[in-house]
Amino acid sequence: MKLHFVIAEAALELIPEPLWKDPSVRNDEKRRESEAGGILLDRSVHHSAMLKLKDGYRRGRPDLVHLTLLSVTSAPLHQEGKARVYIHTIDDTVLEFGEGARPPKSYARFRNLMEKLLVERPEGGLVRVKDSTLPLLLKGLGADQIVGLSVQGASVRMEALAEDLVKIKNPAVVVGGFPRGHFLPRDLKAFDELARVDDRALDAHVVAARVIYEIEKASAKSESR
Repeated sequence: MKLHFVIAEAALELIPEPLWKDPSVRNDEKRRESEAGGILLDRSVHHSAMLKLKDGYRRGRPDLVHLTLLSVTSAPLHQEGKARVYIHTIDDTVLEFGEGARPPKSYARFRNLMEKLLVERPEGGLVRVKDSTLPLLLKGLGADQIVGLSVQGASVRMEALAEDLVKIKNPAVVVGGFPRGHFLPRDLKAFDELARVDDRALDAHVVAARVIYEIEKASAKSESR
C-alpha cells in the first residue's frame, strides 16, 4: 500500500491584494521587512483585515496546516516511504512533498518556507508547487479509492476504515485544512467515499495523527499474517 494524504482547501495563502492597505497588514510589512504579497495570511496578525473577507472564517490559519503536516510526516508510515503528502490550498495551489521531505518543526521557519515556495513556485525539488483544483489533483494521483473525512460523512470506526485502506494498493485520504466549515460541493464530488470518524469536529492534525496511527497498526497486523 502507498497512501496519498491530502490536506485540502487548506487555509494557507499569501495576503490577497484587496487587504494590502489595511493597517494590520501595513504594520506587519514593517515588522517583517517584507511586502504584503510575500507574507502568509494569518488571522492572529491580520484579524481586522480578514473581517473584510466573505469567507474569512475558513482562511488565515497556516498554523493548522503546519500541525497537520507535522502529524503526517513525523509518523513511521511516512518515514518508511509508504505515504506521500500534498497540500491543496483554498486558492487552488498545490504543494507536493517528495519522499523524505519534512517541514521545519519551528512554526517561524515553516512560515518562511511556505512564503518562499508560494512566491517562487518551484516546479522541481523536494517540494513542487503548481496550480490545480482538488478534483484535478485527485484524478492525477490515480488513486484506487479516495476517502474524504468529514463530520458530514457516514459514521465509520477508525480501525475499520484503516483495515479497509491497507487492502487497497493506492488509496487517498483527504482531510480539510480549514478551521471551520465543510468541503466545497465541487470537491465533495471528487470523493469515492465520505467518512465520519468522530461525531465531533476534530482539528485536522488530530484526525491525521489518528488515521495514520490506525493505518500503521492495520498494516502491521496484515503483514504478520
